[in-house]
Amino acid sequence: MRLLLLLTSLMLGAGVVIAAEQRVVLKEGPGRDKVEANCTACHSLDYIVGNSPFMSRQVWDAEVTKMIKVFGAPISEGDAKEIADYLTKNYGPL
Repeated sequence: MRLLLLLTSLMLGAGVVIAAEQRVVLKEGPGRDKVEANCTACHSLDYIVGNSPFMSRQVWDAEVTKMIKVFGAPISEGDAKEIADYLTKNYGPL
């Protein structure tokens, strides 16, 4: 009986955590579609919003390059520039 109660509590708790998650909506702007299409293939958009206060143009360029060269993201050179432009303009340092 205790095991059943424990399992039920855990399942209900997990449901509350899942329900509390909210979808990240990026700021409007040129390049947002490229960011959403490419970046979400591997990770949540939370990373962009969470790290943005620390990210200069140079750092965004380095991050996009790392995603391509280290993690193998299939992003063209033109899309990489557009992604870095968007991220710098909308999620660069204040």
